[in-house]
This record gives sequence, C-alpha cells and structure tokens, in this order.
Amino acid sequence: MEIIEKYSHLNGEEYLIVHHNNIYKEIINIINTIDADKFRTKVSKEKTMKGRLLYNPGELNREFKHLFKQRNWKDVRYSYYVTTDYSIMQELITLPLEKQKAFLIEKGVTFPISSYKQTDFVKENIAIEVQFGKYAFVAYDLFVKHLLFYTGGVINVGIEILPIKSMQSKMSTGIAYYEGEVYNVLRHGRNNPPVPLLIIGIAP
Repeated sequence: MEIIEKYSHLNGEEYLIVHHNNIYKEIINIINTIDADKFRTKVSKEKTMKGRLLYNPGELNREFKHLFKQRNWKDVRYSYYVTTDYSIMQELITLPLEKQKAFLIEKGVTFPISSYKQTDFVKENIAIEVQFGKYAFVAYDLFVKHLLFYTGGVINVGIEILPIKSMQSKMSTGIAYYEGEVYNVLRHGRNNPPVPLLIIGIAP
C-alpha cells in the first residue's frame, strides 16, 4: 500500500519529522509493506455490489496489527474519573488517577464514576489508529480518543490511517474515507480538535 495524501493538523507531521523521524519512517514502511490485494477477499452481499470482490476490513486490520506489534507498538489503556461539573473538571484532569476519586469525594460527589479509553498502537508518546470502520468510529478517534490521550499526557501526537475514496469505493458501504474525514476536521476550524494530528490517506 502507499500513502496518497496527508493532512497535518496543528503541525502533527512537522512534530514527527523533527522529534521522531525514525518512528515516522517506520510507520511509512509498515504501510508500504502491506499488499492490499491479498486482502480483497470479501464477496459482497449488498444489492448494489452483489458478488463483487471487496477489500476485507477485518483482515486488513489484523495485518496492520501484526506488523505494528512486531515493531513493539503497544496497546495502552488510559483510566480516569468523569464529572459533568465544568468548574472542577479543569483541576480533575490534571490529577493522577489515584487522586481523582478522593478529589471528587472532597467536592461532594457521592458516587465517583471511573472510565477508560484504549488505543491499540502507542510508542514514544505517539498513538496510531488504523480505521477501516464506520464514519462514527473516526469522529470518535479524532475528537474524543486522541484528544483525551493528549490532554492526559499519554501522547504528544495522534495519527489516523484511513483509505482514500478510491479504495473505500471497493469496500462495504458506510466505511469512512480520508477525504471526507479531513473535510469534517476542516469544517470545525483550524484549531479543533485541539490536539496535533496527522491524518494519512492510503490506497493499494
């Protein structure tokens, strides 16, 4: 596979080039290693594409996971407590997990609620999501998951890898594609989400 387009949000790519150039080259190498045609194995049952051979998102995800794990990218879980009280949220998110519950109780919260987010590939404060899923999953990655890991001090930059439209058209309907998701980010303004990102559009 190859990288067709890239969008650097809040200097995400520039950060990688300056501070983690070897890691960036490693990511590019992993993408280039994959032969997507080997994973064009899904026979469509959809009315508009019945019988067509499509790219299989599950198999592609497994291949990416295999290659990233080989290079010591780890899954990371970020745990935290939640609040709907904005007046205490700003202080809460600066505290380590072991102090958050006590802080909420001190502020009068009777039943503190714990939660967590998990990302599959993290290395040297860089998080990667390879997304061959529905549109909603990408929005969640960009506006919730990467942002949470960033504000929690787990990562310094998030990377989202997506098929471009020409590849997505050879997959099941409803799968997100690079051009559409970059457009969604641009519509929110140049500083939203407030986390450095690199969005990568790939194709066979």
